Amino acid sequence: MLELNHIRLELEAENGEIKTILDDLNYSFLPGKLYGITGQNGGGKTSLAKAIMGIYPLTGGSIRFNGENISGLNISERADLGISYAFQAPPRFKGLTVQAILKLAAGKNNEASPIEIRGALRAVGLCPEDYIDRDLGAGLSGGEIKRIEMAQILLRHSQVNIFDEPEAGVDLWTMQRMLNLLLNKYKQDREKITIIISHSERVLPLCDEIIIIGGGKIQEIGTAKEVWHMIKGDIECRTRRTCEVIHELV
Repeated sequence: MLELNHIRLELEAENGEIKTILDDLNYSFLPGKLYGITGQNGGGKTSLAKAIMGIYPLTGGSIRFNGENISGLNISERADLGISYAFQAPPRFKGLTVQAILKLAAGKNNEASPIEIRGALRAVGLCPEDYIDRDLGAGLSGGEIKRIEMAQILLRHSQVNIFDEPEAGVDLWTMQRMLNLLLNKYKQDREKITIIISHSERVLPLCDEIIIIGGGKIQEIGTAKEVWHMIKGDIECRTRRTCEVIHELV
């Protein structure tokens, strides 16, 4: 179980002002469920994910994982416990090959085997022979970097997996591949907690429970059917803007 107890997060804005990002947020994530977190931009969704991962230290409250208070642990220590986070815009590592980073993905004191690496790349739709020796720099597209990051998470076998807008910057084929992975690998695994931050009308209906966050607080919790009336307008607006951008480019 992953428990958030009275979570408070304050961050310094560019103008030096201290802003409250998360305000007395409470929730318990249970194994065997696929959770969706959504809400308008600036509501605290990604900040919550980064607080769980240890990227942002809490201002107040605590995070407990399987009964242990992990609030004081850093990113590496939380990863060793079995928590993984996939960035909305994954970092690039120029000079490091795909094979090198995937070898390290299995975690502390372990290395993924060549067979496991090839299997993970195939699972995310990448041909191992074409990618193993590629550099993780500017030569790879955003969609390719996203898939390589998902391959890392597959190799970690983490108990908690957080995906920050997995649909962002990927083509429809890649998106469908990721959806299949989420359904077949994570949704049916009764021992894992999977959290997806998303605005996608393709992703959210797959979730067992949707959490709407706004103003640093939980606004509503329910199934897609129960909360769709609250998020439908925002999703349709985003879809319309995306279509307008594509039309302008074409």
